[in-house]
Amino acid sequence: MTRVKLTDARAMRLKTAKSEYSVHDKAVPSLSVRVYPSGTRTWTCAIGGRKVSLGRVELVSVDDARRECLRLQVEGVEPAKDVGTYQEFAMGVWRKSWLDRCKPTTVKSRDLVLASRLLPEFGSLRIDRITRQGVQEWFDDYSRSAPGGANNALRILRQSLKFAIERGLIASNPAASVRSNRRPKISRFLSREEIRQLNEALDRRTGGGMCAQADILRLLLLTGCRKLEIVRLRRREVDGDRLRLEDSKTGPRTVFLSPEAREVVERRMAAAPGEFLFPSPVRPERPVHGNLPLWQEIRREIGIEDVRLHDLRRSFASQCVIEGVPLPVVSRLLGHRDSSMTLRYTHVADREVEAAAERIGVRISELLSCG
Repeated sequence: MTRVKLTDARAMRLKTAKSEYSVHDKAVPSLSVRVYPSGTRTWTCAIGGRKVSLGRVELVSVDDARRECLRLQVEGVEPAKDVGTYQEFAMGVWRKSWLDRCKPTTVKSRDLVLASRLLPEFGSLRIDRITRQGVQEWFDDYSRSAPGGANNALRILRQSLKFAIERGLIASNPAASVRSNRRPKISRFLSREEIRQLNEALDRRTGGGMCAQADILRLLLLTGCRKLEIVRLRRREVDGDRLRLEDSKTGPRTVFLSPEAREVVERRMAAAPGEFLFPSPVRPERPVHGNLPLWQEIRREIGIEDVRLHDLRRSFASQCVIEGVPLPVVSRLLGHRDSSMTLRYTHVADREVEAAAERIGVRISELLSCG
């Protein structure tokens, strides 16, 4: 058991670890700082076998925490209050805390995870009866069928229980130390030859029954947009040589169109007189479904079955880098909030690096010879 003379500064400097841990106070042995992997630090008082949260370190001073801990030692701890079930908490105060700040798509996504994964497992439990072992077993079971979905559900569970700590309902987060599934590194980008083959395959579909899907694929490659940004594109969002998207993953944004992309947009404006440029053939008042069977067909035809639709966006970013476009500009083209996210989308093939090394070598040799 680690004991030190705690101060406000020392408590704030405590480093996070993979698992939560406590550092106890020398002055008041029953007082400790609980440090969570998320970075949250809370004062905790151990009284009669119970651990009582006294608040977050940045909100409560060490002197106030000591006084409260000593008071509890003298007066005792009130009987545990009924904190309610996880369902009451999650669908009540926690949901209200973020409902008005999130986009409708985010609300829908979180509600789906709650209804299908979290409430069936934890909904009937008192929130202070959720254990790390229970979370781990649930997460392991879910991960066997959908590791990515399990990661997302675990993240939402962590957020909700972190909020419960801030509300003083629980002292620690049983989901904090459960490790997420490792995501495989994805580095698949279309080469120039594959882009040429894709373009030829799309040309062969021009004028056919899948012309609309071919135009969607073209715009994804020519703009670097996300699939739903193109599939749900509205006529009112087209403004000459740019698209003014009203609602993207990062909010409203402007997409600048190359002459080739503008040609595709103008063709769709003429072909689809309604609200959406890619309307559903069954219900024209709604956008086409995003499954795009043409993409699966072309992947098999040109031998790129390992390429996902989202990799067209990555390939767009890759070509930007190869052509010397600065990273902040690529970030803006992709609609990223910061350039760090853009680094995941950029890739340069080995042959491009080799060619650059040769050019630089020639240049340096010229400079040396001038000396």
